[in-house]
Amino acid sequence: MDSELLISSQVVSVEWLHKHLNHPNLVLLDTTIPKVTSNESDSNETQIPSARFFDLKKKFSDVSAPFPATFPSETQFESEAQNLGINKNSAIVVYDDKGIYSSPRVWWLFKAFGFNNMAVLDGGFPAWKNAGYKMETKHHFKNKEGDFQAALQPEFMKFFDDIKRESQNASHLIVDARSEKRFNGLVPEPRKGLRSGTIPNSVNLPYENLLDENCFKSIDELKQIFNTFINQDSNITLSCGSGITACVLALGAELAGLKNISVYDGSWTEWGTLIKE
Repeated sequence: MDSELLISSQVVSVEWLHKHLNHPNLVLLDTTIPKVTSNESDSNETQIPSARFFDLKKKFSDVSAPFPATFPSETQFESEAQNLGINKNSAIVVYDDKGIYSSPRVWWLFKAFGFNNMAVLDGGFPAWKNAGYKMETKHHFKNKEGDFQAALQPEFMKFFDDIKRESQNASHLIVDARSEKRFNGLVPEPRKGLRSGTIPNSVNLPYENLLDENCFKSIDELKQIFNTFINQDSNITLSCGSGITACVLALGAELAGLKNISVYDGSWTEWGTLIKE
């Protein structure tokens, strides 16, 4: 019998995935969501073989909440992960069809619920296609339920009251992953009715700055980017529009060796709605 697959890095290459794709305890999750700043209407109908669709918006978010992609309960996350056939001993790889966009959010969710044997596919579906590997038509996952168990790690997620305190505390650094023009209010927010602006005392690091052709830059480059304005001992909270691309920064920060990282779940969508100018 094959030994259990243990994933030792936060990101894996398409070559690594191709080599391990048929491992019995590998679970591959397609975590694609529409890009809020995009006008794309066509959806991709193909996937990496054996991928299971991880419905971030409808199954793994609190859909009763007023803001998009809201952090789910421990019970909801555990139940939906079991429905996808995920086990306590699974090795999970997540990807999306933009390259690096929504997949780090799913990686961060699993970490927030106590699961660490997983990685993000560097370059995502575009890198898989460019490598010439096989694809298949998308289909619904049908298999027996898994025995996954969630164990909430509260320090991974921050919420509105946390940010109200942190925005007035010099020992905390809030880093915003939105584009420079959105951060500076030079272009309107893509969500209708949402005001432009920034959380007080936050700094801007557009998530695209960490990427090079859909893949993360080298570890040394990531360290150099973060070290320009982040002290290794800083308490760092990452924000964006709705808590998705903040997780790209979270993954980049982990790759760069930073600690004390949290993500602001509601991000600017919540802050800009609840705090008026």
